[in-house]
Amino acid sequence: MWDLMINGVDFYHIANWFYIYSFLGWLWETCFVSVRKGKLVNRGFINGPLCTIYGCGALAVYLILLPVSDNLLLLFVGGVVVATALEYVTAALMESIFHTSWWDYSDKKFNFQGRICLGCSLGWGLFTVGLFRILHPVVEDFTELYTRRTGEIAVCVITVVYIVDFAFSAAAAFHIHERIPAWEQALDQMRAELLLQTREKMEKLEENSGLSRDRLKKQLESKLERLDEVALIKELDEKRSAMMAEISEELQKRKEAMAGKTSYNMQRFVKAYPNLNRGYKLHKKYGFGRKNKDAK
Repeated sequence: MWDLMINGVDFYHIANWFYIYSFLGWLWETCFVSVRKGKLVNRGFINGPLCTIYGCGALAVYLILLPVSDNLLLLFVGGVVVATALEYVTAALMESIFHTSWWDYSDKKFNFQGRICLGCSLGWGLFTVGLFRILHPVVEDFTELYTRRTGEIAVCVITVVYIVDFAFSAAAAFHIHERIPAWEQALDQMRAELLLQTREKMEKLEENSGLSRDRLKKQLESKLERLDEVALIKELDEKRSAMMAEISEELQKRKEAMAGKTSYNMQRFVKAYPNLNRGYKLHKKYGFGRKNKDAK
């Protein structure tokens, strides 16, 4: 088994590289998202430190594009095509299987169905060039630091642990879409209450300022501009934006709390993937896959 050749590379090295790239992908995703959110976020589908889509992606572009590895342009274009295709297929499959979305590019420019976007695709192309020129030689050297026997044992042990971890994670993921309708209903009510509170706060701020936002706008439109009025409009808008951001953060916290009452994995999914409900909404709108059940 270990000597099985795929495009000139034996299975032993492929298996080792797969787990190394899966770990590096998890490390990148977790660090990037954690820094952005200011808190630790495990971005893997499983509990362990592996993001296997990165392992699959890295190996796919390497094995497919190995024959053109001397041509930077073909590496870049090939990386864009191969990695983007893998990302799209993975997103579509996960949405179809779990009825939830695990990433969403709907707010990005030049996106397609929220599953892929131009910016990320170009990033995959650059990553592919870096993979061949910088990263993979380091990974190859790393695999030579331990004996073949050690590598074989490590792959077997990691695979067993991964399968067990994946089974528990998948079991939780299969039931997420059953819980989302109840969560969405509760969150809609919370959202309405928080928006009402925000509106009351804004009205008080406008009242205390002595000028309503509508009045200020009319004055500006009639060219009765004064610097203090402009500054006041800006201040009110900033406070409104800050309040809306607080509402989004509070709703996310409450969603995580509701998920935590079900299971640890569900809470972890909701924390790491805030757009899970997008897949549910697509499923509800277009009716693909199996029928959703309302959470009890």
